Amino acid sequence: MCLGIPGKILSVYEDHGTKMANIDFGGVKIDACIEVIPEAKPGDWTIVHAGFALNLLSEKEAQETLEILEQMSELEDLHNGETSE
Repeated sequence: MCLGIPGKILSVYEDHGTKMANIDFGGVKIDACIEVIPEAKPGDWTIVHAGFALNLLSEKEAQETLEILEQMSELEDLHNGETSE
């Protein structure tokens, strides 16, 4: 299964004719191709998979998705006998 994670666009630039962005994933920053979302700008939220930004989403959608991912992580910890204390 593949999972796209929401990230916040920090900057937009061009690299050899390809529109790129530096994106923050909760402190982890990566560069991704944003050719399919040319309207993207710093401050926007996007979903990235395999180095490509797939679409833009609102901050509310991004936060809801991040909360669901956190809940999934907590469920996995419980399943493995771990606690979050």
